[in-house]
Amino acid sequence: MNPLDLLIPVAHAQAASTGKPGDSLMNLLPFVILFAVFIFLMVIPQSRRAKQHREMLAKLQKGDEVVTNGGLAGRVADLGDAFITLEIADGVKAKFQKAAIAVVLPKGSLKAA
Repeated sequence: MNPLDLLIPVAHAQAASTGKPGDSLMNLLPFVILFAVFIFLMVIPQSRRAKQHREMLAKLQKGDEVVTNGGLAGRVADLGDAFITLEIADGVKAKFQKAAIAVVLPKGSLKAA
């Protein structure tokens, strides 16, 4: 008697997989489908929103009315490459990163508020 017979029962050692070679590909199919769904539901819409935000920032002009991510509304007083100066009240200016701009408001929105 071999000492390994005590550790590995003979019936388990002889039971080998008799599956076809294509079965391993079929086992991966649910993961491939899950990955494709993840790409279409998460990555593509996020990249589309990022592209729209970059385009909005590129079109900013002096005098545009904007709202920051923090909810502060103001009028663009000065534009730089990375920073933007907003006039948030008469004579009160604050400097923000351009990426902090969330929304460009229609003209005259701040006067109505």
